[in-house]
Amino acid sequence: MSYFRAAVDAMTGYIPGEQPKPGTKIIKLNTNENPYPPSPHAVEVLRTLDSEWLRRYPDPYAKDFCQAVSEALGVPSDWILVGNGSDELLNVIIRACAEGSDRSVVYPMPTYVLYRTLAAIQPAQVQEIRYPEDFQLPIKKLVAAKGAVTFVASPNSPSGHLIPLEDLRSLAEQIPGILVIDEAYVDFADYSALPLVFDLENLVILRTLSKGYSLAGLRMGFAIANPKLLSGLFKVKDSYNIDAIATAVGTAAMKDQAYKNECANQVKISRTKLTTDLKNIGFEVLNSQGNFVLATPQNNSAEYLYQELKQRGILVRYFKQPGLEDKLRITVGTEAQNQTLLEALISLIR
Repeated sequence: MSYFRAAVDAMTGYIPGEQPKPGTKIIKLNTNENPYPPSPHAVEVLRTLDSEWLRRYPDPYAKDFCQAVSEALGVPSDWILVGNGSDELLNVIIRACAEGSDRSVVYPMPTYVLYRTLAAIQPAQVQEIRYPEDFQLPIKKLVAAKGAVTFVASPNSPSGHLIPLEDLRSLAEQIPGILVIDEAYVDFADYSALPLVFDLENLVILRTLSKGYSLAGLRMGFAIANPKLLSGLFKVKDSYNIDAIATAVGTAAMKDQAYKNECANQVKISRTKLTTDLKNIGFEVLNSQGNFVLATPQNNSAEYLYQELKQRGILVRYFKQPGLEDKLRITVGTEAQNQTLLEALISLIR
């Protein structure tokens, strides 16, 4: 006898990247955290924390944070829904919109595999459309799938490619359900799909503070969409899903756009250098718009290098799944971290 629903018994849970204990001497380049600290203004909020924030329930709509987003991005504050990380918002969207085989979840692969996990929990049927080798968005196949929810990560992980805006608009205009553009890595990209949200009522833009704002431990993200669409999502979210501390810290970070942009620009510079250095030692490296690169070593040695780097105290991400078995996803670290990684790779290759 099982205590669980059949869908839960049948599914495979999402496996996050390895998280060593705090204080462990390791170079962590496996889960795409920002290598630089959060905004000093955000840190100062923690230093001056008022215990009254802990005694009382938080604002269920995180209105101060929404106002900060509104001012930073130029969107009305009532077009914003805040979540416990963008992962919670992915879950809210699937719970609100997808169910069974008639209301399926569709996305191109390879991409963020949590989409699959959340659909399995619902449960909702999943339709995975393979990207071609050039990573052009397979619009016709995505439209033909007729999903209730279509996810497109842009920039995508693990490939790092960015979807042209005209492709995203074309897809949104043709599908019967909603299009969710997951922009977790947009702070490191050349452009955003945000302007499209004002023209397309079925479009949701997802953002997170985990990457560009160096707040992965805070767990805070937000969705931007037409209020008509958000009204259904508000019904599904937990009543007090964002705690008071996260709201205050996130608000301070959002207001400090200059600091965020400075750190993001440094990551971009390091990404370019890391890409060149990896190519110089024989890797094939896709051009990336994220804070990571997808690199293919010679001689089908990705799994070997992953294991050996781990033994040397360097974590990178290895996906043992079709199309990725020969590749490593490497987070862009500081210049010193990237150099240590490069020296280790040279030693292992030789």
